[in-house]
Amino acid sequence: MGIKGLSQVIADHAPAAIKTIKYEENFGRKVAVDASMCLYQFLIAGRQQDGTQLQSESGDVTSHLMGMFYRTIRMVANGIKPVYVFDGKPPDMKSGELVKRSERRAEAEKALAEAKEKGEVADVDKFERRLVTKEQNEEVKKLLTLMGVPVVEAPCEAEAQCAALVKSGKVYATATEDMDALTFGSSILLRNIVAAESKKLDVKEFNLKRVLEGMKLEMSEFVDFCILLGCDYCSTIRGIGPKKAYELIQQHRSIDAILENIDIKKYPPPEEWPYARARELFQSPEVQPAEDVQLVWKDPDTEGVIAFMCGEKSFNEERIRSSLAKLQKSRQGGTQFRIDSFFAAAKIVKSEPTTAAKKRKLEEEASKKGKGKGADKKRGPPIKKAK
Repeated sequence: MGIKGLSQVIADHAPAAIKTIKYEENFGRKVAVDASMCLYQFLIAGRQQDGTQLQSESGDVTSHLMGMFYRTIRMVANGIKPVYVFDGKPPDMKSGELVKRSERRAEAEKALAEAKEKGEVADVDKFERRLVTKEQNEEVKKLLTLMGVPVVEAPCEAEAQCAALVKSGKVYATATEDMDALTFGSSILLRNIVAAESKKLDVKEFNLKRVLEGMKLEMSEFVDFCILLGCDYCSTIRGIGPKKAYELIQQHRSIDAILENIDIKKYPPPEEWPYARARELFQSPEVQPAEDVQLVWKDPDTEGVIAFMCGEKSFNEERIRSSLAKLQKSRQGGTQFRIDSFFAAAKIVKSEPTTAAKKRKLEEEASKKGKGKGADKKRGPPIKKAK
């Protein structure tokens, strides 16, 4: 879900934090991609002409594999080095949200069957979006590994793990549609990057430092503000929307102080509201330490991909081989660097003077001393002129 209404609040109060860039401007960058978000998008976009999901000969859905395969190749061909991060176990705080999702899933499965029976394609889109399975996740991990692309399994939230990789400098940005990547501390968030190239969309880049500057908030205050807006971990104060939440955080600077000063009859907080625990999950999430995460891009295992995609999933072998050749060529040609990487790494290096330069310097110093007071004393008193 992310943070309700956060992108609009940033646009209103910190517009300088949002930059619209072209897809190709991310050339040379390593990007941590929220894999779950990709899967949702691919299951919606990957369809046949009759509106049904792509399937193998055995009837397995393959839209997610097609989407991840071709989109990853496009990213690499454009000089982007993706790292796919998958969700781990959800935090205990998310149990309420997960119960709701489980209920929605059961409803979606029932509604999906009805929509397919009636041929209502729009409703099929809506309900299938909620039905990504664990098996589909594992299939995508297998495909990416065969393609030589790094896969990171987060111990908990993928967005938190992405943010940790960004903060450590191992990648440039988090690529996701969920704004809570900023709440987890990702210094750069890229939206639309997964779909931008194929749909000719511009990428929106959110800069956390400028968000905080524009909104005049410290990071801890920003986290509390995001909780007020609404997150996956707990509900919100009834009657407080984005505008009121911003006014309150500006005035009181924390949820604790807000609760001490608002009229709780007019704005009743939830009973036993666990906002402090939600704050802790954003500020100290469970992640793999960035230094323990090894990001290695390898040459694709061509025959392994062919066996999986064509042998098991019924994809066209000629097309898959052609695309893998493009991937291999892009990897071999991907040794160029962004020009800003040179400036970022630039250092002033003082070179040692050569022997000739040292000799000239010594001679110049000696000459200067010869013209000084010490030289006058050595030569003796000045000669007087005869009258």
